[in-house]
Amino acid sequence: MKNKRPTNTRYSEAFKLQVVNELESGKLSCINEANIRYGIAGSHTVKRWLKKYGRNHLIPKRIRVERPDEHDRLKQLKAENKELKEALADAYLEKLVSDSRFEVTCEQFGLDSEEVKKN
Repeated sequence: MKNKRPTNTRYSEAFKLQVVNELESGKLSCINEANIRYGIAGSHTVKRWLKKYGRNHLIPKRIRVERPDEHDRLKQLKAENKELKEALADAYLEKLVSDSRFEVTCEQFGLDSEEVKKN
């Protein structure tokens, strides 16, 4: 069985400019229409062309509208998430230290740490 290699399509500069110009003139209504009409793979391909040719204004912008209390809640959740991650990291380090101390103590007394854990 042969390994299938992914297809890497190269587009000519003329083709790229044609797509960009059709978007700018309104012949194509959106990037998705260009992708479908011309079989362009990749969700960011045409966006890169628009940036390359200085047509950033044609790239759709995502705007998030939120109430002030939503923004505050998001800020609060991010801070809480950061605190929890730090607490988890601390707990993990404490467990490592505790496990290491246990292993050393078992060695000092000539005990099998696995046997001690079972009891």
